[in-house]
Amino acid sequence: MRRLFGTDGVRGKAGTYPLDHETVARLGAALVRAMRAESGGGRALRFIIGRDTRESGDWIERELGRGVHAEGAAITTAGVIPTPATAYVTRAMSFDAGLVISASHNPFEDNGIKVFSGRGEKFTEAVEQQVEAIIDDASWQVPAGGLPPVDRTDVVDAYIAHTRLAFPNPGRLGRFHIAIDTANGATTTVAPRLFKELGYDVTVIGDEPDGRNINLNCGSTHPERLAALVKADGFRMGVAFDGDGDRAIFIDHEGRVVDGDAVMLMCARHMKEQGRLSGNAIVATVMSNIGLEIALRESGIELVRCPVGDKYVMEEMIKRGLSMGGEQSGHIIFSDHLFTGDGIATALNVLRVLADTGRELADLASQLVSYPQVLVNVRVRERKELKSIPAIADAMQRIEERLAGQGRLLVRYSGTEPLLRVMIEGRDQQEIQAWAREIADTVKQSLG
Repeated sequence: MRRLFGTDGVRGKAGTYPLDHETVARLGAALVRAMRAESGGGRALRFIIGRDTRESGDWIERELGRGVHAEGAAITTAGVIPTPATAYVTRAMSFDAGLVISASHNPFEDNGIKVFSGRGEKFTEAVEQQVEAIIDDASWQVPAGGLPPVDRTDVVDAYIAHTRLAFPNPGRLGRFHIAIDTANGATTTVAPRLFKELGYDVTVIGDEPDGRNINLNCGSTHPERLAALVKADGFRMGVAFDGDGDRAIFIDHEGRVVDGDAVMLMCARHMKEQGRLSGNAIVATVMSNIGLEIALRESGIELVRCPVGDKYVMEEMIKRGLSMGGEQSGHIIFSDHLFTGDGIATALNVLRVLADTGRELADLASQLVSYPQVLVNVRVRERKELKSIPAIADAMQRIEERLAGQGRLLVRYSGTEPLLRVMIEGRDQQEIQAWAREIADTVKQSLG
């Protein structure tokens, strides 16, 4: 059976497998079939769909609609909205599933499809495998024909009202001077309006999407322009969202980048002080810096590690009944808001910490002492079990012995690209850079 789903849904180049026209339509139909089987049938299923600003989003939406309609289900589009908005309205408006068309922080040529259950949670791997098995069955086809019209609805008001609950009494910060970068993506329809409605002095960049400039030298993966703006013009804070709005990276008033680890630390400590941190623990992936683990331990907060991907963070949070988790990249989940990452809600939670403590972002972020970290990506032609390749296994063992408990080595395949990621944390930057290159060079010889 061919795998379609990676760590964050189905991803690829728009127009080529698995995002060619026919496979997209089959995916829409297979989702209906899988969910009908799970629910026992008997009633018409209802889907809602949201997308980012990529030029391919429109036709992918129509092809999904063709597949869904062919199986007798109804589909409604919310147009361009952030991923978490789709997750929220799926649950709040009692849809059976929410579909998001986005490739997050990737360039415009890429796209993707991810699915939220009626509870507003990302689909589990078990359901994804059911869908893959149905698509793999060659005995059925989606009928050819014209693409059916998709009903439209406006959900922005409902999403903004819900998201604002994350920050009670925002007026406490006065006429807060904030700059935001909406990555020419999905948050362009929501974030500028929301922050202005809080009464803040807002400057927006990355808010002129043309279908091809999403994430292009802007947003959470390219915060340099926002950082320069914040420092030059005296903003108290900057927020950079990614293309689909499920993550945020912050800029302090000195123009320094504040990542997800620092955000998780300040929010976890604050939530614990207020009695809002269930289980006195948070979830973070294996990519989070060892400095976060040490700082949380000093505050009596446990760090639970999970694989990379916010769906794994979500699953661990649900299993343990925890209220917060996230990734260094800025995907942060607050379970009292949603069980998926939400960049705008994360920004409101950071503003709440500032308002409640009277401290500036730079001061709060300085609580995290990060160990030097090196991340090297190696393009690979195939994926093999690394321990089965003696040269790579030996190189990894040598580095583990050199770290001797004073750092971490993590080597893993990307869930969305043909890459092997080598991450090392340790006390000395130059030393760990050399060690990362040693492993990367060995991988290139064996798998490059």
